[in-house]
Amino acid sequence: MKPTLVILPTYQEAENLEEVLRRLRAAVPEADVLVVDDSSPDGTAEVAKAVGAELGRVNVMVRPAKSGLGGAYRAGFREGLAGGYRALVEMDSDLSHDPAVLPAMLGALEEGAALVIGSRYVPGGRIPAWSLRRRLLSRWGNRYAARLLRLDVADATSGFRAYDAEALGQLDLNEVNAEGYGFQIEMAYRISRLGGRVLELPIHFVERTRGTSKMSLLIVLEAFVLVTRWGVGERLRRTRRASLTAAPRRRRGRRARAALR
Repeated sequence: MKPTLVILPTYQEAENLEEVLRRLRAAVPEADVLVVDDSSPDGTAEVAKAVGAELGRVNVMVRPAKSGLGGAYRAGFREGLAGGYRALVEMDSDLSHDPAVLPAMLGALEEGAALVIGSRYVPGGRIPAWSLRRRLLSRWGNRYAARLLRLDVADATSGFRAYDAEALGQLDLNEVNAEGYGFQIEMAYRISRLGGRVLELPIHFVERTRGTSKMSLLIVLEAFVLVTRWGVGERLRRTRRASLTAAPRRRRGRRARAALR
């Protein structure tokens, strides 16, 4: 099997991508890279192809239009699973994620984790440049998701993560429809529900200095609505299971009381 595929979704990242690719090659020289570009008008795909020709083992998938983060990762996962990789990595292309952390993340997969998350909210994790408002919104969103989904993850919205391919292959990616933060939460939730071990390693998240953030209010609202729906659905399923388990006991109790009469 091939060792690792790093998937980089891009849209308008021509200013950052060359540095990202060079830092990736230095940190994990054995890894292959797949750039999934949504037809960026700034020439991101051309930068990827030019730098990839120099570095080697960098492939570029160009999608016809801007179609969302979740769709880009699903396309990359399918390529990676079909290509026989042992580990699949998600990473932003705006220099907010430090590739130097990847060897530790991949090492944790080798030790049995199904999903390793680069976490801002475990001891040692940091977000030095965020405003208080954005920090509180992110913290609240992660705590809400963890509580409602009974998910033992402090940073379920982090987009820096490594998946064990065998664990990822157990998911039906056609059923994963979320985008943005919702996609990251859904993937952690689904892996956890399958019994996969989710591990968090601390990272220092660096705010982008070049280009424009893709974060929007719609992405936040999507995550809130989906988490609420999943959480309510999970509670209804648990209630039904408890009711089905209790029904035979009630019937046996009624029969026992009838026999004593």
